Amino acid sequence: MAFPEGFLWGGAVAANQYEGGWQEGGRGMAMTDVTTGGTVTEPRYVTYIDKDGNHGKMRNGGTLPEGAHYAVLPEYHYPNHDAVDGYHHYKEDIALFGEMGFKQFRMSISWSRLFPTGLENEANPEGVAFYKSMFEEMRKNGIEPLVTIWHFDTPLYLEEHCGGWENRETIDHFVRYATACFREFKGLVHHWLTFNEINNTVMFLPFSGNTSDEAYQGAYQHLHNKFVASAKAVQIGHAIDRDNMIGCMICGIAWYPMTCDPADILLANHQREEGVYYCGDVQVFGEYPTYATRLWNEHNVVLDITEQDLVDLQLGTVDFYTFSYYMSNVVTTHKVTDTVKGNFSAGARNEYLTYSDWGWATDATGLQWFLESAYDRYQLPLMVVENGLGAYDTVEADGSIHDPFRIDYYRQHIEAMDKAIENGVDLWGYTTWGCIDVVSAGTGEMRKRYGFIYVDMDDEGKGSMARSRKDSFYWYKKVIATNGADLSDDFEK
Repeated sequence: MAFPEGFLWGGAVAANQYEGGWQEGGRGMAMTDVTTGGTVTEPRYVTYIDKDGNHGKMRNGGTLPEGAHYAVLPEYHYPNHDAVDGYHHYKEDIALFGEMGFKQFRMSISWSRLFPTGLENEANPEGVAFYKSMFEEMRKNGIEPLVTIWHFDTPLYLEEHCGGWENRETIDHFVRYATACFREFKGLVHHWLTFNEINNTVMFLPFSGNTSDEAYQGAYQHLHNKFVASAKAVQIGHAIDRDNMIGCMICGIAWYPMTCDPADILLANHQREEGVYYCGDVQVFGEYPTYATRLWNEHNVVLDITEQDLVDLQLGTVDFYTFSYYMSNVVTTHKVTDTVKGNFSAGARNEYLTYSDWGWATDATGLQWFLESAYDRYQLPLMVVENGLGAYDTVEADGSIHDPFRIDYYRQHIEAMDKAIENGVDLWGYTTWGCIDVVSAGTGEMRKRYGFIYVDMDDEGKGSMARSRKDSFYWYKKVIATNGADLSDDFEK
């Protein structure tokens, strides 16, 4: 196997899907706190009270009715409120990660736990103490933190009262928050990511049901403001601690043309440019790519860009490139009848692949393609920081959990990474998604489980929160111990 010495094996979670404790420690609210649970067929909704006092709900990404305000309503279940209670179980969980031999744990900081409304001038001491304790616990277990500063976690106050990321003032609020992170956790954290799956803002716009020019104008301005915020944070992070390495994080999807029709080839290339390359190019190269003009013109987008913005983008390029990878998609200009649809995925079915219960294609070769394409394009060190299979788990009468399907999924993707490394890719690390079961971001379910560690909690929020090891726990422990050399089904419990 080609994995280099010191390869950073580990796992990943996000604060809003893992922590819970939504009203503890001085934390303010985020959009996920007013987002209901859903299913593979029923979307999640954001809830509100309108100007007349009536309860309402809308698809996430919709526009709040005039005079309405976001609200937690008694008739709905909000799975992120408690999540899997990492707020109280993190020491136990980190010890389990240490038992597996993790070299790195990717987590995020809840912005509203440090700055409850986003407008405060100083960080909340209780929030700072909580994360310091987490980082210190990781150090005790020989685990390096990889910290995402923003993982779908803008304070709700900024979203509702200040226009969120479409307002340039949010840049300054984020910079104040990021600066506090770099200062408060100096010496405890050296690897940072500014924004999680930053490209989702435009790539997933069609799933909101609003593809008007106005929606694209808002989305591209939203992205520009995040680009500037990220670039400023990179500069500040480097100034505060020269040992800081700061990366971007892209939602990585392999887009394939369904046929060799030149129109399909061009469509797939344009999909990659809009959905994946646009964000990576700006954050790595420090300037907008030539095809950005085409993307803007398609929706009559005119961005508010200052000369200082352009300077900051150049000065705040990232040190390494990270991405999530779960699936590939097929696009075509031709009419098709065999389609697949899951959360945040839709289109023609790829007859050469199998699909999960949530409609995602299992495609390890696509991961190899993405790694080799990204490294060839950017020539920066890479990390795969999310990869996993959401699936149903069954707890046997004796408490054991057999998940050979998950082991097989990871084996295929680790083999794909090995091939990419052999082909010259500089890959630093691999953090599987949901190393412990967490609330699904897409559906809000618990039944869609990713973890090596099972959490006793159901879709209605009922359960003991007890942790237990799945078969994949022991398998991944062996993989880490052998630095990826032994991927066989043999493992000791």
